[in-house]
Amino acid sequence: MRCDECGAEAPSESTFCPKCGARLDAASAPSGDVANGRDRFADAARPRGDMPAEDELWSGGYSAKAMAGTFMMTGVLTVVAAVVAAFAGPAAWTAWIIGVVLAWGGLGLVYLYRRMTVHYRLTTFRFFHEVGLLNRTGDRVEVIDIDDVTLRQGPIERIFGVGTVRIESSDKTHPELHLPGIDDAKRVADLIDGTRRAERHRRGMFMENV
Repeated sequence: MRCDECGAEAPSESTFCPKCGARLDAASAPSGDVANGRDRFADAARPRGDMPAEDELWSGGYSAKAMAGTFMMTGVLTVVAAVVAAFAGPAAWTAWIIGVVLAWGGLGLVYLYRRMTVHYRLTTFRFFHEVGLLNRTGDRVEVIDIDDVTLRQGPIERIFGVGTVRIESSDKTHPELHLPGIDDAKRVADLIDGTRRAERHRRGMFMENV
């Protein structure tokens, strides 16, 4: 028997697909159910037998802490420029004010752009990745398809607990995802890795019980 949704093979007596969890008998449902707006994926996600509910475990995006080093450096340069302007005369203060507005305004715009254009969400079954401002692109990766989770942190990032989480998977669209600016990055990386391990164990137990 093959699943109509993902094409994976399943034992003939199976009710759910061991890979994506869809009901294998959904194709034989009455056409009235389809007309009434039944979603087979949502139906399969409901608690039923060995299929637990899909719970949200974490959601987040780009954190301001990820720019802490840049903010600190800009602050130091602002103070140094003020000292120089104090000795250079009144005309230098005009240039200092313009420079401060451009520097800090630019940093604020960069942070807002990063904050508004990326969003991540992890559930017990899937990892969701959304990017874009006006035109948003969303992708989802089955946690069982995640092969490796790594964390990269610089010295200042370790102080503030932020970092870049990298996810490698067998997903054809995005086999490698980089998640920069994640707050509490170590916990998030451990959570993603633990979720994919738990799902692989659950799928293994499900196959044994079929």
